[in-house]
Amino acid sequence: MSQTAFTTAPLIGRDEELARLTGVLERARGGAAGAVLLAGDAGVGKTRLLDEAAGRAAGAGATVVTGHCVDLGDVGLPYLPFTEMLGALAADERFTAVMAAHPAADRLLGAGPDAGGGPDERLRLFEDVAGLLAGLAEVAPLLLVLEDLHWADQSSRDLLRFLLSRGLPHRAGGARDRRLAILASYRTDDLHRRHPLRPLLAELVRLPAVERLELRPLPDPQVARLVRALEDRPLPDAVVHGIVARAEGNAFYAQELLAASGAETGGVPSGLADLLLIRVEQLSETAQQVLRTAAVAGRRVRDGLLREAAGLPEEELEAALREAVGHQLLLAQDDGTYAFRHALTREAVYADLLPGERSRLHGAYARLLAADGGGPQTAAERAHHSRESHDLPAALAACLEAADHARRLNAPAEELRHLEAALDLWPSVPASVRPAGEGLDRVTLTLRASAAAAHAGAFHRAVALTRTALAGVGEDTDGELAARVRYTLAGNLLTVDSLTAAFRYSSEALAMIPAEPPSRTWVWAAATHVAAARQIGEDETALRIGRRALRVAEELGVRGAQADLLISLAVVEGGGRRSPEGREKLRRARELARTAGNAQVETRALFHLAIGAVESGDLTECLPLLADGLERARRAGLLSSVYPLELRYLQLLVLYTLGRWDECLRVAAEAAPGLPAPGGAFATSPALYVALARGDAGAADRARALLEGPFDWMGTLVAGIVLTDAAARDGDAEGAVARMRATVAALGGDTARRPGVTVRLAALCLAAVADRVTEARRGGGADGESARWEEPAAELVEMAREAAGRDEEGLAQGPEGQAWLVRAEAEWATVVSGPDPAAWDRAVAAFGYGDGYEQARCRLRYARALLAVERRAEAAEQARLARETAAGLGAAPLLEDVDALVRRGRLGAAAPAAGHVPLTARERDVLRLLARGRSNRQIGEELFITGKTASVHVSNILAKLGAASRTEAVAVAYRRGLIASEPAGTG
Repeated sequence: MSQTAFTTAPLIGRDEELARLTGVLERARGGAAGAVLLAGDAGVGKTRLLDEAAGRAAGAGATVVTGHCVDLGDVGLPYLPFTEMLGALAADERFTAVMAAHPAADRLLGAGPDAGGGPDERLRLFEDVAGLLAGLAEVAPLLLVLEDLHWADQSSRDLLRFLLSRGLPHRAGGARDRRLAILASYRTDDLHRRHPLRPLLAELVRLPAVERLELRPLPDPQVARLVRALEDRPLPDAVVHGIVARAEGNAFYAQELLAASGAETGGVPSGLADLLLIRVEQLSETAQQVLRTAAVAGRRVRDGLLREAAGLPEEELEAALREAVGHQLLLAQDDGTYAFRHALTREAVYADLLPGERSRLHGAYARLLAADGGGPQTAAERAHHSRESHDLPAALAACLEAADHARRLNAPAEELRHLEAALDLWPSVPASVRPAGEGLDRVTLTLRASAAAAHAGAFHRAVALTRTALAGVGEDTDGELAARVRYTLAGNLLTVDSLTAAFRYSSEALAMIPAEPPSRTWVWAAATHVAAARQIGEDETALRIGRRALRVAEELGVRGAQADLLISLAVVEGGGRRSPEGREKLRRARELARTAGNAQVETRALFHLAIGAVESGDLTECLPLLADGLERARRAGLLSSVYPLELRYLQLLVLYTLGRWDECLRVAAEAAPGLPAPGGAFATSPALYVALARGDAGAADRARALLEGPFDWMGTLVAGIVLTDAAARDGDAEGAVARMRATVAALGGDTARRPGVTVRLAALCLAAVADRVTEARRGGGADGESARWEEPAAELVEMAREAAGRDEEGLAQGPEGQAWLVRAEAEWATVVSGPDPAAWDRAVAAFGYGDGYEQARCRLRYARALLAVERRAEAAEQARLARETAAGLGAAPLLEDVDALVRRGRLGAAAPAAGHVPLTARERDVLRLLARGRSNRQIGEELFITGKTASVHVSNILAKLGAASRTEAVAVAYRRGLIASEPAGTG
């Protein structure tokens, strides 16, 4: 029985805390009574955790009752939570005899305000309640849950003190009348210095049977998991990250913000604001005034600045600040500032200001900051306060100063924000009072804002801003500036894969500037035109202009443009970036860009060096290049720009291909919060390959999310592969082919070249078709199914052959593309005449360049082909090798397919030799965590794998050790020396 409504909302990120509570409950069931005081801020998840613990206790046979303390001010009802709990117990027929033997229940249930009488009467009442609980615990283990202890009346606090100090003696062995646990929660943010609960808590935590457990805010990744779990549909990363940032680890705030995310824009949801303001309204009027003044400053405010802005006498201000700090609404920091305990409290207070009050306070802060002489460090603050107080000339000047400061700090996102604010203010400020100087015209500022947007990863915003700059170009605009606008627009269009338009604008830019005399503007216009020409297959144009521009760049000493041109020529000339000559050009370009201090071009050079290594099949060589590029971008503040994002994508793709899946997931998880939205989601998308291969049911939904919003070539590519593969694995041949066609059409875009990924997509579709035809052959309907798929399959294999002949650069495909072609041919042979062992032997060998997972998938199909011609021993060996790879990677679906083949084909399984247990490195990691008592879910969280994958590893370990249980497996591992004993307290 329980009075608690056990919620079905997910409990996330509280495994350790739940383990402590369940430990107390388990000991109480054995007769060792105990109590836990659960502390935490409002909304942090105390009730949800108590619900989970109570639900588990009820499931284990305990009687669970809950008593709620209620905020009734100074006239609280005595013993309210105990009255509620005893009322619930009295309604249970099992306890009728015990309740009758103890009049305490009747006295409390009908007592009223005078319950307890004098001291002797109160003592007898308390002793009778303790005896009653002991009697109830003899009938069934008993859990008492007291919620919101910070609102408890004095009588309830006294009774709780008595029960914990007298009724829960700490003694070993236990007894049936000690099968009692008490869980009591309270809000730490409500405990001001003089709160009556404080001395009681200090007394109780010293008792041996009482523990204190503080529930801290959830880490950001756990809040993100919670937010996604609360929605049935995939949420955009930008929405999730915004909620996570504002919730600051508070589960309730996260849920409220999520609920309002579709209905409100900005601000605090009204229901949540009302809740937050209740605590503010408990302060004196002066303290509320100080809090409002602080809210206008922002989340944090310097002590001296707040004193000046508040304009209060010193003593009044000190008292008000002490009150706000005492009620834990403000926190006094060591650096001489005050900060709101939670950002949402500050938002609610700020939103509650009257318009005139808000404008007046912003004006005061602007004047104080200007008088303070804080320089560029305070420019952003001055711009904000000036704008909000409607001093637009001062706001414009401060915005430009703040933008300059952000550029010096390599902070493009902040620079963009300040420049866009300046552009927004520009028409509202008379020309006579605008800042003057070089580059301080609207077109140049817009062009500069577009560059900041591109560096910040806001690629479509960069295009929009450059188009705005182009619209502002008039007949009186300087010719070089007009050309620069056009080639900048062309460069930005390349980043969003609008290739034909990019070529058109780069052509216009080049035509506007005379080649003679040589100029830097012409060189950069030519470099952009070469890059655009290369993308649409105009290789002759790219070579002709590129070679000429390179000579001019060398003459003028424009090393950044020289490096950029070398990169384009390295890709187009001769054997391309895979050839020794191409790689030498790229290394030279990298060095030129480095000496020129042009990090953007340097990262482009490193990307092409790395992808050239990948295309050559040298996967390991490219990882240091990728690390160098990402580090260079980090130092320059360019991690969100286009080539660093592609470097991140390539890094994760290589880790996936090399089978370093856990590292791939870890790096993706670490990088995800810093990705620009929406254009950066593709950078971590290779992690979806891992998710799909490990049987993550949400992988397909997350892949579809990549197709939302503005078109992104890389996101479309990954989504196409994941969704085509998912359909093929589900046996949906029609769906796989439809997805493949849509993907190839989208990726073709306005370029004349067919994307090289077609060979992979075609092979995946052919696999689905081959499975369909093979299944029909088993059922005797092969002729009809073969006829139906003959023409589509022939088209698919031709597409694979054509795509494998040349990649996006017009060059022959490297080892990866050739391997997918070999697989496509093997699938085609299966469709036409049945599985061919020789074809699958070639496919297994082709993926030996480094893609162990795809090689294992080919081994499975090779084993099927061998089994079909009764070469059973060879089939068993291929199945064994495939299973070993699948188990090591945690590829649960592949592992299940291999095991199904082994069972169906009666291939058996070779037992490990005596004394030799071939555990993989991942299995050893799992085994060590098993020895620490971790669950599958906990193992998954620690190793960045799913619980299902952890379960696969555990099953493999049990099989290899010949153990029937997890406990036996750990014991066997210790005996064989596979794991060593760890010091006490480890883990």
